[in-house]
Amino acid sequence: MTVENSGVHEDPLAADFLATRQYSTTLCATLEIDDFGLQAMPDVSPPKWHLAHTTWFFETFLLKPFVTGYREFHSQFEYLFNSYYNGVGRQYPRPQRGLLSRPTVNEVLAYRHHVDTAMLKLLLMPNHPDRASILQRCTLGLHHEQQHQELLCTDIKYSFFHNPLYPAFGAAQGSPISPSPQALHYVTVEGASATIGYQGAAFHFDNEVPAHLYLQVGFRFANRLITNAEYMEFIQDGGYDNPLLWLADGWIWRQSCDAAHPCYWVQQDGAWFEYTLYGLSPLNPWLPVSHVNYYEADAYARWCDKRLASEQEWELACGQFIATPETRAGALHPQAAGNKAMIQQMFGELWQWTRSSYAAYPGYRAAAGAIGEYNGKFMCNQMVLRGSSCVTPPGHARPTYRNFFYPRDHWQFSGIRLADDG
Repeated sequence: MTVENSGVHEDPLAADFLATRQYSTTLCATLEIDDFGLQAMPDVSPPKWHLAHTTWFFETFLLKPFVTGYREFHSQFEYLFNSYYNGVGRQYPRPQRGLLSRPTVNEVLAYRHHVDTAMLKLLLMPNHPDRASILQRCTLGLHHEQQHQELLCTDIKYSFFHNPLYPAFGAAQGSPISPSPQALHYVTVEGASATIGYQGAAFHFDNEVPAHLYLQVGFRFANRLITNAEYMEFIQDGGYDNPLLWLADGWIWRQSCDAAHPCYWVQQDGAWFEYTLYGLSPLNPWLPVSHVNYYEADAYARWCDKRLASEQEWELACGQFIATPETRAGALHPQAAGNKAMIQQMFGELWQWTRSSYAAYPGYRAAAGAIGEYNGKFMCNQMVLRGSSCVTPPGHARPTYRNFFYPRDHWQFSGIRLADDG
């Protein structure tokens, strides 16, 4: 099903809208119809729900308020696909999203077509009296959809993992890093009175501002992520059985689910395997350990007599050694070009747990109305992760991006980077 795109290429935002929306459906190209409703736990959502919810965002926050006489696709979709916006109205219970066999996948795709057609018409109205608000909300909606593109991958991986056939989501690929990583060492990051937070005019989420001064003492920052082999040493040394390594809440979590290894590790006939988006594969010792939660990351750091970095330390190290997310692993910021120590894997492999609680920056104010529920109301009991992962859409990462999850969460592509006092 295609969308009329006459005039789209002359409007950058309209072209970006169309490309982003098409990428979501492209991600689902390998799915069978039976896969679209899978929900293995309350915290993950079915692919069909992601496709519908991202469409709901544009219908709810752009088409209904800004298009006179707009005809909504279905009167119940505002309820079915509202995630958590209390200002909009009631929400269908999150743990029961997998029960929504109707609407069908074809009906959800028709919903997307209906909304996309109306959105492109709206975006191609340069004289609309609310043009500035439309552009601002549409840009937010596209970044919101990119977040759900990543979640779609993480969620279907978790649901597929509960199938003993260990189905693949994508075609097998080569290892994303070199077979033997650089030796683990620590780069000295000089203390500074640094500006933390986003500065500039491009898009950013409201939790990245206001930019503010932060006095940071010097510290040491690991040059790369922790590998599967290094984490295996923690396991073999009884790391999961030593309560002295764990936070109190972490030990309760470890006991309650009898955790003994990362989420997607599987032992068969005495050998270790790891479930990936490409199916079950022998555990690669040199890949970074992934899908560990905050409790596991913190316990491992204690076992190493190290710690996790704060989010301010992570951002400062990024500013001193990494220019942009596009530089990816190993690239040095120009000002550090003469430094032989290289910081790798900041972007594009795994989100990295920090020891920072997710809280508002000084002077933060959430936006008015339901849009203000996007980030601010979650600033409690969660931890910040920095960087990006192998399933983060291109162009979505930046040094000031603040991802956040509960300490117990491990279905996200999250890993471990250590730090130490200078």
